[in-house]
Amino acid sequence: MQNLVSPDVPTYAVPQENLTPVNNYLQSMADIPPSRMFLINKALKVYTAKYPDSPIYDASQGDGGASLPGIPKEILEIAAQKQIEHGTAYDMPFGTNDFRKCVIEKYWQLDADLGITPANVIGTQGGRDALVKAYQAMLALGHGRIGDALVVSRVPWISYNWGPYGIGANVMWAPGKPEEGWAYSEDSIRECVRFAESSGRKVAGLVITCPDNPTGLTITPERQVALAKTALDAGVAFVLFDWMYHYVTDEQPMNLNAFLRLFEPAERERLIFLDGITKSLGGSNIRNCHMIANENFVKYIVARASHTVMPSFYSLAVAMTAYEMGYANAVRTIAEPTNASRKVLKEFLDKHNFTYIIGKGYYAFIHVGEWLKARGWEDTEPLGQYLAEEVGVAVVPGAFFSPYGGEWVRFSYATPVERTLGAAQRLLDGLEALKK
Repeated sequence: MQNLVSPDVPTYAVPQENLTPVNNYLQSMADIPPSRMFLINKALKVYTAKYPDSPIYDASQGDGGASLPGIPKEILEIAAQKQIEHGTAYDMPFGTNDFRKCVIEKYWQLDADLGITPANVIGTQGGRDALVKAYQAMLALGHGRIGDALVVSRVPWISYNWGPYGIGANVMWAPGKPEEGWAYSEDSIRECVRFAESSGRKVAGLVITCPDNPTGLTITPERQVALAKTALDAGVAFVLFDWMYHYVTDEQPMNLNAFLRLFEPAERERLIFLDGITKSLGGSNIRNCHMIANENFVKYIVARASHTVMPSFYSLAVAMTAYEMGYANAVRTIAEPTNASRKVLKEFLDKHNFTYIIGKGYYAFIHVGEWLKARGWEDTEPLGQYLAEEVGVAVVPGAFFSPYGGEWVRFSYATPVERTLGAAQRLLDGLEALKK
């Protein structure tokens, strides 16, 4: 029996050897700014007040539930009935066993010989929840230290900068060239590991996002494998594949069966796969995501999720309903108009001699350096305000993602074709007006 101190004496909840060491790293942290992504389209109201009869165009959206029809009504209704039948009691911190099984059997249709079972799946309350949980597990199970590095691209999604930093990881922007979409290379990954070592750190994780946000860059599965293997060989503890946009394509989505077979069993233990309904189904406000990882990784997250954030059953029910009906069919209301818009946007950008990056997913990353120079602006932050308030089109300044995107804007084409073309023409008109 454990020796207990007197109840009159203060005592810690864990043994002395397990206490968190006192340090002042919280005092030395940079302030984490709120994301401005949720405020960009508000500037359109200024334009509407000036020109109430003129249409506006929102090409800032990363939300198919706002710019496209979102999740079909019949899926929401079926999921609501599942909620009624399921009741409103607590579920497990990973979701439900049915959800885990549905992810393996209906969504990914994984081959049994790969050894990936429902125990390798955890449901989360959206992508941000999944990522924060993954960052914590990568730090703890990788090298067991606060302050190690998480490597992302040179121009990453905004929350990749601050989500890891908020829980004790130091985010590192990998070397990359704009003409290559700031893509990783084998050399850049190895250089990141060496750079971390020079400051007494190790790399807890590398994030590979495909299709990419914000650039839209898409790389082949074979290229993703080569980069991941380089990272693992160099001593990176885990590689996380963020495939949230991979169903928004006019080609084929990722095939996890084929992908996993390109890794040795020991390598698979260090891979994490993130996917969900936020982008491809337009379920931003439903908040459902899942991760697939080794069982110890999942158990680590589940234990902590039992004290923090657990996924709602309704979010699980929406995902299961979509997976059970055949996900390619479920996402048609998002994927088809976005794919059509991608084609016409590419033609428009080529016609007007823009330099741009466009792959699959939702976004084009467009270079606007010559117009910035014409106006004397250092980066695209004031351009974004000008375009929204004076021209009536909202885009995301590349400067919001990192200073290396300072001469670029992110343009969302997750809209019907006519809206995409209208936004593109407004963008061109607004840029050209800067030269007059």
